[in-house]
Amino acid sequence: MIGKISGRLDWKGLDTVLIDCRGVGYILHVSDRTMASLPPEGEAVALYTELLVREDLLQLFGFPTMIEKEWHKLLTTVQGVGAKASMAILGTLGPEGVARAITLGDARAVQAAPGVGPKLAQRVILELKSKAPSLMAMGGRLSRGAEAAEVIESEPLVAAPAKKKAAKPAEKAPSEAAKRAASNADALSALANLGYGPSDAAEAVAIVSGENPDADTAALIRLALKRLAPR
Repeated sequence: MIGKISGRLDWKGLDTVLIDCRGVGYILHVSDRTMASLPPEGEAVALYTELLVREDLLQLFGFPTMIEKEWHKLLTTVQGVGAKASMAILGTLGPEGVARAITLGDARAVQAAPGVGPKLAQRVILELKSKAPSLMAMGGRLSRGAEAAEVIESEPLVAAPAKKKAAKPAEKAPSEAAKRAASNADALSALANLGYGPSDAAEAVAIVSGENPDADTAALIRLALKRLAPR
C-alpha cells in the first residue's frame, strides 16, 4: 500500500498532479482545496495517499494531512459516496468543515459540494453522526502536513568534492486551521474525560468553535461546558 508520495511537483492538471519521485512519476487526484495549497511546479511536495483499486482501475488520491485522508476514508463508507463525491465534499468544506457539518446536522453545507444532492447529503449526516466524534478527537495529532523530502535530480557517477552541508530548513509553523483543529480535539477530549457523551460534546465544541474562531483550548472548554450545563 502506498501511504505517502514525496518528490518534485512536475505538473498540475485540473484535478490531478504529477509528482516525480527520483524518476518515477505518480499521478494523484486531489481536491480543489488541496490543489490551491500546492507549491509551484518544480518544487518539493509531499502528500499522503489512498489507493483506489477496481477491476479495471487504479487511482491514487492525495491529501495534505492524515486527518483529511481519514475523513476521505470515512466519507466513502457512506452508501452512494464514492471517491469523487468525497473529494468534492472535502474540497468544498475541508476536514474541519466536514466535522462541523456532520456534528451540527448541517446537510445544506454538505450539499454545497458539486454533485452532492440533498438525499446524499442527508445520508452522510445520518450515517456519520455517531462516527465523527472519534475522528474529531484525533484531529490535533493528525492535522500536521506531510513533510517533503529533498528533491534529488540525479546521483553522481564519480566522487565529488565534499560540499558544506546545508542547514536544515526550519519546520513550517502550524497553520491556523491546524491549530484550530488541535484546540477542538483537545477540548473534545477534555469533555469526554468529564463524562459527556461524544455526540453532545462534539456538537458543543463545534458550535462554540464556530462562534469563537480565535478561542484557545481553555476558552473552548469553558464555553462548551456553559452550553452543556442544564438550564
